Amino acid sequence: MPKQFGKTSVSRKIFMVCNFIILTGLSLICILPFINLLAISFSDKTSVAANAVSFWPVGFNTAAYKFILDNNQFLRALWISIQRTVLGVILNIFLIIITAYPLSKPTSDFRMRNVFSWFFVVTILFSGGLIPTYMVVKYTGIMNTLFALILPGAVNVFNMLVVMNYMRSLPRELEEAAYIDGAGHFQTLFNVILPVCTPTLATVTLFAFVNHWNSWYDGMIYMNTVDKYPLQTYLQTVVINPEAFFRNATNISQELGNFLNLVSARTTNAAQLFLATIPILCIYPFLQKYFTTGLVMGSVKG
Repeated sequence: MPKQFGKTSVSRKIFMVCNFIILTGLSLICILPFINLLAISFSDKTSVAANAVSFWPVGFNTAAYKFILDNNQFLRALWISIQRTVLGVILNIFLIIITAYPLSKPTSDFRMRNVFSWFFVVTILFSGGLIPTYMVVKYTGIMNTLFALILPGAVNVFNMLVVMNYMRSLPRELEEAAYIDGAGHFQTLFNVILPVCTPTLATVTLFAFVNHWNSWYDGMIYMNTVDKYPLQTYLQTVVINPEAFFRNATNISQELGNFLNLVSARTTNAAQLFLATIPILCIYPFLQKYFTTGLVMGSVKG
C-alpha cells in the first residue's frame, strides 16, 4: 500500500488539522454566545447597559437570579414545563413503541401493515393546518389545560419511523426464540425487543424531551391565561416585552427590592434563558453516546 494512503501520510495530517480547526470554530460559534449570556446574567445593569460585558461578568452579583426565583410566575411556568415534559415524553415513547412494533412486522404477520404505514406517512406530507387543529383542541374540551400541550403531538411519526426501522433490522431469530419459549407479543416486545433497542429509544427520548421543553408556540395558542403558560412561552413574552416582567412580578420581598438597582431587563432575561437551558444541559450528556448510534441504525432499512 502506498505510504500516502496510510495513517501517517501528509494528506491525512492536513485533513485532520483542517478538520480540527473547522470543528473548533463551529464549537466556539455555538458556545461563545452562551458564555456571553451567562456573563450578562451575573453582571450589574450599568455594565450591561454600557456593553462592557463580553465573556466575563463585570460587577459580579447574583441579584438577577434572586429576583427571578422570587417571582411566582417564573416558578409556575417552570413547574408547568416540567409536568408537560415528563408526561409528554412518557406518552410519546409509549405510543411510539406500541405503534412501531406491529409496523415492523412483515406483511405475512400483519396484513394491514402497508395501510397503516401509508396512513402515518400521509401525516408527514400533509397537515390539517392551524385552524382545524385549534378547533379540534377546543371542541375536545382540553383548551387551557396541560393536555392541550401534550395530546396534539402525542405521536411523532418521524421518531416512530426511526424506531420501526430499527426493530425491522433486528434478526427474526430473536422473536422466534421467544415464541418457541411460549412468550406472547407483549412479553417479546418488553423483554426481548426493547432491551436491544436502547440506543434508538434513547435517541428518540432526547428528541421528545427537547421538543417538549423548547416548545412555546402551542402554549401561546392553547393557553388563555399567562398563569397557564409553559416556561418557553412565558420567556417568549418576557423577551418581547421585558418591561412587563417587572410590572407583573409578584411576591417580591422588601429585601429583594433592594437588589432592583443591580438588575435590568437584559440581566433578568439572560438569567431566565440560562435557567431554561439547564435541563437540556443536564440530560444531553447522558444520552449523547446513544445519539449517533441510534439515529444511524434506526434510519437504515433492514
